[in-house]
Amino acid sequence: MTEYPADTVSNLLARGAADAPAIGAPDRPWLTHGALRALTERTVAALNGMGVGRGDRVALVMPNGPEAATSFVAIACGATTAPLNPAYKAEEFAFYLGDVGAKALIVLAGMETPARQAAAERGIPVVDLVPENQAGSFALVPPPGMATVASRPGLAEAQDVALILHTSGTTSRPKIVPLRHINVTASAYNIGAVLGLGDADLCLNIMPLFHIHGLIAATLASLAAGGSVCCTPGFNGFRFYSWFQQVRPTWYTAVPTMHQTILELAPRNAAAIAAGRLRFIRSSSASLPPQVMTAMEQAFGVPVIESYGMTEASHQMASNPLPPRPRFPGSVGLAAGPEVAIMDEQGTILPAGGLGEVVIRGRNVTAGYENNEAANTAGFTDGWFRTGDQGVLDADGYLRLTGRLKELINRGGEKISPLEVDEVVMDHPAVAQCLTFGLPHAKLGEEVAVAIVLRAGMEVKETELREFCGTRLAAFKVPRRVVFLEEIPKGATGKLQRIGLAEKLGLAG
Repeated sequence: MTEYPADTVSNLLARGAADAPAIGAPDRPWLTHGALRALTERTVAALNGMGVGRGDRVALVMPNGPEAATSFVAIACGATTAPLNPAYKAEEFAFYLGDVGAKALIVLAGMETPARQAAAERGIPVVDLVPENQAGSFALVPPPGMATVASRPGLAEAQDVALILHTSGTTSRPKIVPLRHINVTASAYNIGAVLGLGDADLCLNIMPLFHIHGLIAATLASLAAGGSVCCTPGFNGFRFYSWFQQVRPTWYTAVPTMHQTILELAPRNAAAIAAGRLRFIRSSSASLPPQVMTAMEQAFGVPVIESYGMTEASHQMASNPLPPRPRFPGSVGLAAGPEVAIMDEQGTILPAGGLGEVVIRGRNVTAGYENNEAANTAGFTDGWFRTGDQGVLDADGYLRLTGRLKELINRGGEKISPLEVDEVVMDHPAVAQCLTFGLPHAKLGEEVAVAIVLRAGMEVKETELREFCGTRLAAFKVPRRVVFLEEIPKGATGKLQRIGLAEKLGLAG
């Protein structure tokens, strides 16, 4: 990959032509790159006048849409942004506002949210964001008496923290991940390089804008390339194709569950797909079943580019390339920014073909978790960040993941990759979606179980499914329990939740 300069978000925004579209939304006038830069200058000046400057943390509670994108971008230019999931409950807002040390909370004007009360109880001023006519344009209205002088005014520098996010915290307290300007801009440039993004590209964003995927891949990478991003109110499979027809994107990026919903509705929208101008579709944040990738390429007639990302890497770590270079279903591709290697439990880098933990290092990788020495000791070895994912690098540099280390099923000492079982189960013609997980077992420790959503109008018995798996999997890997569901539980960003699924389904007792 090209080595980009140690850059800032404000420098990144300078790349787009002044009169070219930058941020849009269905049925609203576009905000140009020039207008976005002007908005950024006004926002940094307004924040400085409220006593907020470089290094100060500003929590954002915004519904998905263009203002969520522009508030992140503009505020990051002069302070540290901390976007929060607007669906949080009062106690969650209280935790996260305190954990990040928010100096201010910015909320969409008129939006009812328990975040307001949580901030008030902590003495954190609440600033209203008032949308203007153009998509993403806004004014900030502080509460009375807030106006002071910022201790570190002006534009942020490359080593300043641009973005604070938390890890998901499925098994422990969420960890704070600080991402500096050099981290997020490097990732944005790398994503643009892999996808060949240019000023003619338009991304249709359906990802949440409190999550690294939507913030960096959809938004910042588009702006860095001088292109544009149309921000929807959030994912809705039935509205996707009306947005698709109206906006005419050249690409979109999503998690696999979203792609599967879009794929199910593709046959009745074949005319809209044919009339579109897609160059490619991107998938990230969870493993895309190879069967879904193949079906999507057939339905849309464009390559599906699977990428591998995580918060600690400012999103992208590896990606399949665009044609004519090969892409492989089941592989997350080549190193796409940071160095990628495989490490054993003793900290030794393994040769091609070795199975171990995926490790990364590079400009887009966080320098470490905040106020968490134990996590940093466990998470970094000799300058490499340990991702927690198990995988193999082949001789050509393509990475294949076998699962999260903490999600591997330990059945009487045999380690089973849930992804391997998923891939076999998904080949059954009656299965629309599946998720393999560990079920507690008194003697073996864990047993293999799978949750399944069937295709509309189709049926399969548990015994039939187990027999099907038995022809492709070793006996100890065949699911001993099959659970049929209308819907598999998902997290806030649309990812299926493998860890804790047994408890959610009442099967852990």
